[in-house]
Amino acid sequence: MSRPLNRRVSGWIWPLVIPLVIGLAFTLTWSSPAGADASRAGIGDAIDTILADPLLKGGAAGVVVADADSGAMLYRHRPDDRLMPASNTKLFTSAAAMGVLGPGHRFRTDVLTDGARRGHTLRGDLYLRGTGDPTMLAGDYDRLAKGVADAGITKVSGRLIADDTRFDAQRAGRSWAADDESSYYAAQISALTLAPDTDYDAGSVIVEVTPGAATGDRPKVTVTPPNAYVRIDNRATTGSGSLTIERQHGSNTITVNGALPAGAATAKEWVSVWEPTGYATSVFADALERHGVRVAGPTRLGRAAPAGARTLAAHRSMPLKDLLIPFMKLSNNIHAEALTKAIGYETAGRGTWDAGLAAIADWLKKRGVDSGTVRQVDGSGLSRMDNIAAGRLTELLLSVRDEPWYADWYASLPVACAPDRFVGGTLRTRMCSTPAAGNARGKTGSLTGASALSGYVTDADGRELVYSVVLNNYLAASVKNLEDAIVVTLAKSGEGHAEAVRPRAVRGATDASADAGRECSWAKPRRC
Repeated sequence: MSRPLNRRVSGWIWPLVIPLVIGLAFTLTWSSPAGADASRAGIGDAIDTILADPLLKGGAAGVVVADADSGAMLYRHRPDDRLMPASNTKLFTSAAAMGVLGPGHRFRTDVLTDGARRGHTLRGDLYLRGTGDPTMLAGDYDRLAKGVADAGITKVSGRLIADDTRFDAQRAGRSWAADDESSYYAAQISALTLAPDTDYDAGSVIVEVTPGAATGDRPKVTVTPPNAYVRIDNRATTGSGSLTIERQHGSNTITVNGALPAGAATAKEWVSVWEPTGYATSVFADALERHGVRVAGPTRLGRAAPAGARTLAAHRSMPLKDLLIPFMKLSNNIHAEALTKAIGYETAGRGTWDAGLAAIADWLKKRGVDSGTVRQVDGSGLSRMDNIAAGRLTELLLSVRDEPWYADWYASLPVACAPDRFVGGTLRTRMCSTPAAGNARGKTGSLTGASALSGYVTDADGRELVYSVVLNNYLAASVKNLEDAIVVTLAKSGEGHAEAVRPRAVRGATDASADAGRECSWAKPRRC
């Protein structure tokens, strides 16, 4: 008698129980203040409120908050969903570079020869050998040339040979957008390269256009550093209209089109070059000539210096711990890729993306980051193939706190509302007049439809928190005000209380221009 009754009861109870179980599982899995810290439960409600903003409707979000000291998870929203991290990828690359190469690592650029001296003549070839230094300036190549002249050489009977063989010949990362080719932030990667200024945007030149005195006059165009490697095709005029500056595909012809009004400020554009090895070697060749050293033979690219070649002049870069500042503060893509290939050479003897990325994944795994659930195809995050979950970024941020170089790495992260570009970096205009100003540190990330912010912030009770916010697939011009609202909410939270900060516009955060999908530091010359 009882069994039929039990079957009847189960028949009407299960339709009620199953949805409750599923709903509870959904809540715990997708959006819950996890861990045993009940006093922080309010953080979950506050962040949930921010993520419900219409700007994210139809989009995807991964958010994780943890206690920095204990590692306890305070909030998790889709922590394992793989999303495009954009430049948050640089957190992996920079930390692995510090761990594998070391904070004291320096790139070296050498001038060598295997020839014999006869008086002031060097009978043989002159080699310019690079190891990937993305901070080389025209002045550094000039000092190398002076070193050759100071050695008493006035003539080289052979050739000038560029040795960029430390890295492979693959110049662009996987799935980099074709329409970014002439943009300096997507410059080609070479072991021998040149930056135009102390932002160290290697593989690019600065093109400046000054309007003429009167309407119809041809504007004046100059290039920094001065060189004969790029050619300017000036088709612009002085007058009303807009100006475009772009390099033609597969060449070093930079076309200046359109118009610039009389009396307008000089327009500036940072443009990548085609084949940075040739660019650096051309500038070095000009420097040799200025210092009275004549090379009789032609210039050759991509050949290794012989093993027995002796050094005539050498340049060493700043140590990695210092290079991290322009790299991370300004989100420099070329630095990330140079370091990735340098890691590959250090660990496998191959300066390739494959070798470098394999070493980064191995280093992450040894530090407790589940690298098997990560897809990283470049060092910078410029590729839309990169897929990293907020949970993996949080694992990294927690694990590196025990590293001996952590203080230098932490110092390289942008600081909210710090006005100096090399302190505030890509956060220098964000979260001002809030408890996060001067408090929150984080790595930004920006691509069209992808935005991220991950780092550290101290709450109202002096407790350090780790956070990672990765937002994707939204249609709004920007969602950075939502990222800021989450971090400010954390900065305001304390024992037993947390209140959602209303997302508010941040300068540039809702900009619908073409620059809205880029890191603010990439939108030169309007620098964040």
